[in-house]
Amino acid sequence: MAVIYVETLIDAPVERVWRTTQDPGTHRRWDLRFGRIDPVPGSSPARFRYETTVLPGVRVGGYGVHAGERSRPDGTRTSALRFGSDDPRSLIAAGSGYWRYVPGPGGVRFLTGYAYTTRWGRVGCLVDRPFGRVFGWATAWSFDRLRLWLEQGVPPERARAAAVRDVTLRALGVAAVAMLAATAGPTAAALAALAGSAVALALPPHPHTPAARRCRRRPPDRLAARPPSLLEGL
Repeated sequence: MAVIYVETLIDAPVERVWRTTQDPGTHRRWDLRFGRIDPVPGSSPARFRYETTVLPGVRVGGYGVHAGERSRPDGTRTSALRFGSDDPRSLIAAGSGYWRYVPGPGGVRFLTGYAYTTRWGRVGCLVDRPFGRVFGWATAWSFDRLRLWLEQGVPPERARAAAVRDVTLRALGVAAVAMLAATAGPTAAALAALAGSAVALALPPHPHTPAARRCRRRPPDRLAARPPSLLEGL
């Protein structure tokens, strides 16, 4: 069972964070993990179908079922669901997760925790090692893209373009350093490329560029680590 946790702090009203994350139309704009999210009309409990691109030209589909919502007097909100895929190409077989919204003086702690089982037996377990890291990174990157949208008014589409430019410039910088060092021989070029890559990764991203590193990846307290009671029985 793979487990992923991500948290960010968004300086925006909890109602706005809730609305932007719960509406399928806005959700798919900022969440890198989903290409399409289509609610199933008339379903009870509420259901949706989703599609995501796992490799260039390869899209897999799945389903989600809302487990429930809860609002507390202190303004805290929770939304829980279970999900899965019948597509044999999907590594994820089934899982469950939640979003929690915790208002505070500095903004809304928006956090998620979800766990899933894989298919393909031992091969699936091996594939999930890098996949789980990528999936966690994509969740954190998406959370920061949402934060930029709600805090600074950077539309998700512009944030994605900024991220592409950022990666391109860093890659060009590494390539330029390696080419300059190539005159000293292949070993020097390789060392320069390694050093350049380390510097490129260490440089902080532009304030308007999403970055997974800005998000918390481990529960800071018991409240965050404990799955909500809405998930009991799933």
